[in-house]
Amino acid sequence: MKLLFRILITSFLVVLLSHFMTGVHVDNFTTALIVAVVLGLLNIFVKPILVILTLPITFITLGLFLLVINALIILLCDNIVGGFSVDSFFTALLFSIILSVSQSLMYSILGETK
Repeated sequence: MKLLFRILITSFLVVLLSHFMTGVHVDNFTTALIVAVVLGLLNIFVKPILVILTLPITFITLGLFLLVINALIILLCDNIVGGFSVDSFFTALLFSIILSVSQSLMYSILGETK
């Protein structure tokens, strides 16, 4: 039940952000649900591999390279999910930052903990 709740929050935020950000396009709420599931799967399976492979540059940049990895995950999700598109790398970077912050805020407001 907790996982379903998180997916619904993430999909709601994806739709909300797509209305406010000009470079992010989502066709409908069903597409946003698919984006939320795919983002979760990419964060589980692909992101740890990227973090391990880029560990030296992450240390050098004091962890800021993790933002680049998050943007790459968004762009990979863009390639996987039809009906979801992000125009550029910098749009994906900004989208990933805003999505992460808004997820944290929503989880704390609604009583969800990580």
